[in-house]
Amino acid sequence: MQKPSIAELRPVVHPPGVKDRRSGEHWAGRLYMREISLRIDRHLVNTKVTPNQLTYVMTVAGVLAAPALLIPGIPGALLGVLAVQLYLLFDCVDGEVARWKKQYSLGGVYLDRVAAYLCDAAVLVGFGLRAADLWGPGRIDWLWAFLGTLAALGAILIKAETDLVGVARHQGGLPPVKEAASEPRSSGMAFARRAAGALKFHRLILGIEASLVILVVAVLDTVRDDLFFSRLAVAVLAGIALLQTVLHLVSILASSRLK
Repeated sequence: MQKPSIAELRPVVHPPGVKDRRSGEHWAGRLYMREISLRIDRHLVNTKVTPNQLTYVMTVAGVLAAPALLIPGIPGALLGVLAVQLYLLFDCVDGEVARWKKQYSLGGVYLDRVAAYLCDAAVLVGFGLRAADLWGPGRIDWLWAFLGTLAALGAILIKAETDLVGVARHQGGLPPVKEAASEPRSSGMAFARRAAGALKFHRLILGIEASLVILVVAVLDTVRDDLFFSRLAVAVLAGIALLQTVLHLVSILASSRLK
């Protein structure tokens, strides 16, 4: 069977709104990955590969970021970035193949969310273990592993806080939340939310951004020949995760999402 062209694929797998979703599309997807994924799609859409199978591949790629980061130095950081980029690629591809084949399922949506949880957690736990210096000549400093795990827990809780809005509304017999409901009812809270959104510091605990931070600090650590910058970054990410967990919860409670 002849492979569809990019021009044939694009209007089907990238319908209006896919790249413009406020909370559903990552900047890397808009910037470059959706164009790469189109080139992969055309080799898959006429095969027996299912969207859910691609989601499993995506999940494995994201989880592999953790062991990759245990490799010391810049090579481990590069492998971590590669694993997360593969996760992002298949995160695009699974949905695009589903649209072309019209194979939709709640199981696929569920698996996609599980993969997002696991990828973020894998990167942050792997970073903490990396900062603990597992393979170094000295004593392993488990404080950094703890802080990395704490950051991972915060990243998971933030996603859970968002997802539990849908659970609460469903159990209360309410329809899915609309985007406008995310705005806090208080003008002061609304301003604080916009300010936090402009700074985007909360994005640093997401797997894609965190992997890039890890690569940068790996280069700096190589120059210093120690783990100072990695440990500093782990502490900062743990602080951001804890702060954002609280702020996100307050933001939800102060908005109309549960009304």
